[in-house]
Amino acid sequence: MIAGWILIICTFGYLLLLFGLGWLGERFQQQGKSLVNNPYVYALTLSVFCTAWTYYGSVGQAANGGYSFLTTYLGPTLMAPLMWIIIRKMVRISKVEKISSLADLVSSRYGKSSTLGVLVTIFSLFGIVPYIALQLKAIGVSFDLLTSDSIFTYASGAGNIFADSLLYLTIGLALFLIFFGTRKVETSGQHEGLVTAIAFEAIIKLVAFLILGAFVSWVAFDGPGDIFRRVANTPELQSLISFSTFTGAEEWFWMIFLSMMAILFLPRQFQVAVVENTNENHIKKAIWLFPLYLLVINLFVLPIAFGGRIAFFDTQLDSDMFMLAFPLSFEQHELAVLGYLGGFSAATSMMIVSTFALSTMVTNNILMPAYAGSNVSSKSDISGWLLNARRAVILLILMAAYSYNRFVVSDFSLVSIGLISFVAVAQFAPATLGGLFWKLGNKQGAIVGLTLGFMVWFYTLVLPTIVQSGFLPESIMSEGLFGIALLKPYVLLGVSINNPLLHGMFWSLFLNTTAYAVLSVITQQSSKERNQAELFVDIYKYSADYESKVVWRGQAFVIDLRQLLERILGTQRTEEIFRAFTAQHGSNWQKEPKADARLVNFAERALSGAIGTASARIMIANVVQEDEISMEEVYSILKESQQMMELNKELNRKSRQLKKATDELKLANERLLKLDAQKDDFISTVTHEMKTPLTSIRAFSEILYDNKDLTDEEQEQFLDTIVKETERMGRLINQVLELEKLESGAQTLNLQIGTLDEVIQSAIQSTSQLLKGRTLETDIQLGKDFSVHFDRDRIMQVLLNLLSNAVKYTDEKTGLIKLTAQYFEGEIIVCIEDDGRGIEDENKDRIFHKFFQARDQTRKKPPGTGLGLAISKQIITLHQGKIWVEGAPEQGSKFFFTLPAQLVIDELKVNV
Repeated sequence: MIAGWILIICTFGYLLLLFGLGWLGERFQQQGKSLVNNPYVYALTLSVFCTAWTYYGSVGQAANGGYSFLTTYLGPTLMAPLMWIIIRKMVRISKVEKISSLADLVSSRYGKSSTLGVLVTIFSLFGIVPYIALQLKAIGVSFDLLTSDSIFTYASGAGNIFADSLLYLTIGLALFLIFFGTRKVETSGQHEGLVTAIAFEAIIKLVAFLILGAFVSWVAFDGPGDIFRRVANTPELQSLISFSTFTGAEEWFWMIFLSMMAILFLPRQFQVAVVENTNENHIKKAIWLFPLYLLVINLFVLPIAFGGRIAFFDTQLDSDMFMLAFPLSFEQHELAVLGYLGGFSAATSMMIVSTFALSTMVTNNILMPAYAGSNVSSKSDISGWLLNARRAVILLILMAAYSYNRFVVSDFSLVSIGLISFVAVAQFAPATLGGLFWKLGNKQGAIVGLTLGFMVWFYTLVLPTIVQSGFLPESIMSEGLFGIALLKPYVLLGVSINNPLLHGMFWSLFLNTTAYAVLSVITQQSSKERNQAELFVDIYKYSADYESKVVWRGQAFVIDLRQLLERILGTQRTEEIFRAFTAQHGSNWQKEPKADARLVNFAERALSGAIGTASARIMIANVVQEDEISMEEVYSILKESQQMMELNKELNRKSRQLKKATDELKLANERLLKLDAQKDDFISTVTHEMKTPLTSIRAFSEILYDNKDLTDEEQEQFLDTIVKETERMGRLINQVLELEKLESGAQTLNLQIGTLDEVIQSAIQSTSQLLKGRTLETDIQLGKDFSVHFDRDRIMQVLLNLLSNAVKYTDEKTGLIKLTAQYFEGEIIVCIEDDGRGIEDENKDRIFHKFFQARDQTRKKPPGTGLGLAISKQIITLHQGKIWVEGAPEQGSKFFFTLPAQLVIDELKVNV
């Protein structure tokens, strides 16, 4: 037993912690920062799906039905990949139209119908208030269990209402919501204090569940394997580890489908997934993070459930409370309190978000339209009234849930109430999904479908709980309403389905969907509906320039719009809205007395974020003179808009093509300028190189001509120099012509299949006379097994050039040259290494440029034209190989070149 005052202190201490976290989130938001603008927090907020039903009810369901509890979590897991299609579209629409609730979304889609907004709100209240009561029941039962003398004799019930701790807890939650959920009029924006608290609670309930699960598995038992073995060896429990407890595949299918709808249309899920979303791309990560969260939080459900059935086999202990019974039975009171707080966090997170979402629906879709209709001509401030109305609604919703828990819900399990709520929100699926993806869906079909669906849901699922609680006679169940057998709630129209839940779900969704589809086909949409249908279904097409796509015609004055916004949003916010409009559209509204369609739509969207789309439509309609637009005009405007979009797309495409062509011309011009500079540089260099031998030839020729008395030996020496300079000039001219042919492609290769080994040996022999005391080491690992497709003479030219350069740059007496050749991964790699003075890093690419040696060598250069390496690079490139140099100053140089070989080798083998 744990003292009640201890639990009360822990409970309200936890609430104070939530207040602190909420305040911190709000503080960061006011400073222009954010604690919640990341995908991990977004995924954590989605876990508000895991309520007390998950924390306690899943254990109870598994204890009695084995694996059947999995359907509740398989549905959201299967729906996760579709979130990028459905949730993302909802988010985009909500940001564009300033949607603040599911009722707003449905209302806006069908011509901003206030009737639909009211219906969705009322049906949400009927479906969710009992679900909130379920959370209160879970908290109350867990509190009673922990404070009872024995876990087997605890009494659930509050007794005197003023002594009921749940009453004060409910009031505390109301204060939290009032403080962090009603501080501003607009509800379509982010409430970071609220979201921060919800993300924190997601972590608390997960950690508490895992700790308790580990305690049950490895302290109360010898691990999950031990628990499953005991269940298998107990005849009364063997059915739990088989699928016999679930009647068939069709039941699994419908239960999974039901939970798939719940993850989309529960008001709390819509609030965190759509309204509080700060970035569409967060959905991408949530697609796998959220299912991962569901997996982790359910890891120990079966061990706890089965362990509870074993440990408390002969007791009447409620299986929902196995989670807390284990630490209590082991007198681990601290662990029991942790378990209680985990369940408390699971329950309160749901209650907080659901109550906030419902209060927004009630004020925006019921109270505000009524107030607007009777006070629209008044000049009084509406914002204060609206905030107070929301606060009152929050308190009323929570007190209604408290009353339902106290007087009705006590006889039902957590799971049964939760499933009934799931069927309720599933009724929103036809109108919502149809509205998102089907342009023909209309208001008449949505209204009739929703009404039929909820009437059947209430009659087949809620009415039996009221009868069972003693508020209505039992004859309704056995004989049918008014004694009509066809109106039995569990055998409606004579159709019997073993599972009452599936029976109610079948009839409600069947009639709902059928009415929606049939009436949408046989009835016509209004012009407003058609416009909204076009925008919703094709939102990605229109969202970039929304105001210009909304069809509106009429007369409005800027001063009237301004006064209306000031009454609801305040002067400062109104100024911000008009400045934003001016910045976005560039029009000066201060100089124009009349408002155009864009400003009217902009103002209406701003109001929608505060009072809902239906109320905003009513308020705007009362201050502007709007003309009705015929369907033909709507189609004409939309068609013109579509044509303009296509024209814009074509202009953008042409613009991109023009820009691409301009860029290409710019690059071509830059290349031409570079080539022109290279040409001038080349001509200058060639002229300089040719000038040197010409100068020598002329000088020695003049000496011979002017000095007839030279000896024969002197004449022969001068003539020999003239001949050598002439040969040098000839080599230069030949190499320039050769390089030009190689670069222009005029020079073709005489390709043949041969072995590189033989060419290397020939090159070594040809340069042997140049060595003069230098040492040449070779390591050639090729032989006849490695053949290449190459021009023998050209590769010989490359080898001779590299070997002769190595000789030039090594010491005449102690120089060492190494030549290696080997095959590696489809290529033959040849390396010629010397121990000369090496090459600086900045010159390793430049040495393959034309005349680099002649122009840039600062030391005394060896004889040569400076074209050898440039020619070698062109030859290797034409062979589809690579050539490069490695090494460092004063550490020698390593010249490498490669030639492809593998393809030719395979070809040779095939030929053989």
